[in-house]
Amino acid sequence: MTPPWGMNRCSTDNRRFEEQGVSFPVFKSVPISALKQNGLLQSLSAAANGCKEVDISEEVRRAREEWEAVENIHPGGILEKPPGPVPLISFNEALQHFQTADLSDCRKKIQPTVQRRGLAAIAHFLFGPPRLHQQLQSERDLALTIAQCGLDNNEKVHMRILQTIYKKLTGSRFDCARYGSHWEDLGFQGMDPGTDLRGTGLLGLMQTLYFVMDSRILPLAREIFKLSHHETQNFPFCVMSINITRIVIQVLREERLSRECNRRQQVIVVLNDLYVAIFLRLFNIWKTQQKTISDSGFVLKELEAFAKRNPKQLLRHLEMYMNGNGVSEDGFQVHAVSPEVFGPNLSSVGNHKEAGFTGVCDLPTETEQES
Repeated sequence: MTPPWGMNRCSTDNRRFEEQGVSFPVFKSVPISALKQNGLLQSLSAAANGCKEVDISEEVRRAREEWEAVENIHPGGILEKPPGPVPLISFNEALQHFQTADLSDCRKKIQPTVQRRGLAAIAHFLFGPPRLHQQLQSERDLALTIAQCGLDNNEKVHMRILQTIYKKLTGSRFDCARYGSHWEDLGFQGMDPGTDLRGTGLLGLMQTLYFVMDSRILPLAREIFKLSHHETQNFPFCVMSINITRIVIQVLREERLSRECNRRQQVIVVLNDLYVAIFLRLFNIWKTQQKTISDSGFVLKELEAFAKRNPKQLLRHLEMYMNGNGVSEDGFQVHAVSPEVFGPNLSSVGNHKEAGFTGVCDLPTETEQES
């Protein structure tokens, strides 16, 4: 029986080499850049796999320590290596953290509703949507407060959210570095995801977390993620996700979701459903109409207009999809959606190429909202 990988395996291999008269070369001043080329990284991890430290030459030991130091270097300085694998975090657990954390500084920055003046205020009062029930306003304010929170390296929950998103989208079982090009592979604009969260704060990551941690919609998230890496139809997945969260925040602040929230007696659940509904709509538009990155500006603009105009219709389409209309017997499959689902303007988006993808948008100012 083959011995398990560890001390027994290591010792057995050493005895076999000794019997065969095989000697190991002595490595002197081995540069780190040559370790991968010469296949010596296995030597650097030998002690972790069960070999004694005395079995490793002093030169290789120093090279290993130097390599571990390089792994922990990032543009902002030195980060300590985490003691062990970061456990996944559910959306509810992350939400409970924000419910109990001291967010007083962030709460001071929120503007729960868009301020209207003059005729706009009168028209909204007479013909606009109903006001959110008073007992739901604290939940609304919590969501907007999370949207004001920045990513904190010293907050374990924030780091667990990042690691969970990475693992669920890529299928990796291993943690990734806090900074690096792997975040660009997920669709962030650079090596630090925190720089993309302006306008949505941690709510942008929370809604992505919801997307990947709900087993009912994870196949949809992965299908969209796969499309984002298409040869010609690619787009930055996480940046697009953050822009959709920005749309959700605006729909909430304009009180377009008040009726649905009042009906369900929930706010954050409705926000998450609208987020998924908009992403599903974007996916169908992008795939069936052969959109590319040059179309993204127009697509996002029309998505925002449609979400503000008729969020109930978006939620109804999501409900139809969740009831099985978009899933085949042998796996995930998105069916074509009728043109009326897209709205009257989206069918002609592909004819314009002037507006490119400009990255994450900031929340509009009050003046922009009034205009």
